[in-house]
Amino acid sequence: MSEIKQEAIDQFEMTCFSIVAQVGSARSCYLEAITCAENGDFEAARKLIDEGNVVFNAGHDAHMKLLQQEASGEELPFRIILLHAEDQLMSAEGFRILAERFITVYQRMGAST
Repeated sequence: MSEIKQEAIDQFEMTCFSIVAQVGSARSCYLEAITCAENGDFEAARKLIDEGNVVFNAGHDAHMKLLQQEASGEELPFRIILLHAEDQLMSAEGFRILAERFITVYQRMGAST
């Protein structure tokens, strides 16, 4: 591997930390949305899903930029933090899917009682 400037490594790591923070916030929104739906507050649940989607998309976009950099031939460093960021990204996406399903189920349960 050719030498990568420390500044580029620092920027790469900051991008990874940014992904972790953004998708972590999204996951928190999705979990809170489930709690709101469980309590019958579907409007708040939907707002939290929307809020989570905004920060999730920001994290996803940052990840996509890294993929585009590598695809264009830029040599990126390997760091465990990138694996963690990708794991958190996928976890948040799974929580979003489940949160949306829970909201639907809780709405149906409320409609049938």
